[in-house]
Amino acid sequence: MSPAPHTDGAARVALVVPVLDEARELPALASELAALAPRCEIVVVDGGSGDGTRERLERHAAEAGYRVLAAPRGRARQMNAGARATRAPVLLFAHADTRLPPGAIDEAARAIDGGATFGCFRLRIAAADPRLRLAARLITLRSRLLPSATGDQAIFVARDAFDRIGGYRDLALCEDLDLIARLRPLGRFALADGAVTTSARRWARHGVGRTIATMWMLRLGYHLGVPPESLARLYPPAR
Repeated sequence: MSPAPHTDGAARVALVVPVLDEARELPALASELAALAPRCEIVVVDGGSGDGTRERLERHAAEAGYRVLAAPRGRARQMNAGARATRAPVLLFAHADTRLPPGAIDEAARAIDGGATFGCFRLRIAAADPRLRLAARLITLRSRLLPSATGDQAIFVARDAFDRIGGYRDLALCEDLDLIARLRPLGRFALADGAVTTSARRWARHGVGRTIATMWMLRLGYHLGVPPESLARLYPPAR
């Protein structure tokens, strides 16, 4: 069952997508945005792409029903800028290389309308490698057992709670983990039934085993209090 629409026709969910040099992802991303536009408010926030990402999105944005903004580079800064530019009471943040499942907009709205303050989706990684399939299952299990989410899982949050904590902090890395930690005291976490599918490009570029080990080491470092600026130097780039 879909959430009841507002009588004024306003969207219940605002989808915010930060992008930076995502030309390779544009066909899939643009197609998804056009399909989702009738269901929600959409803002794509470019952080200064040099490969034509912003220009290519802008050529189709008005016709497809979404907006493209520019903001200072940095995922946290871009997502905060997108949140400020929207009005819907539910915020959904998705990476450019993450595809949302059918019904994701309704799922996020239902979770918040049902009393959750924040949440995310189950995770799939677009690869046949059994190590990545296992990694995705473990990440989902972690979210099922704990109020835990990464940006790859498409985090959603009630706007009033997001505003109350001041949005994402401007960190070099782990802005998603920091956001979840600050939201925990404010209310209930929800793991949506649907699964997002994220690209395996980072693992493909740097090696599956090595990248998995690095990701878990970075997460451990964050929880041990290592400064995000130091962790960012170890983070493997996707491109």
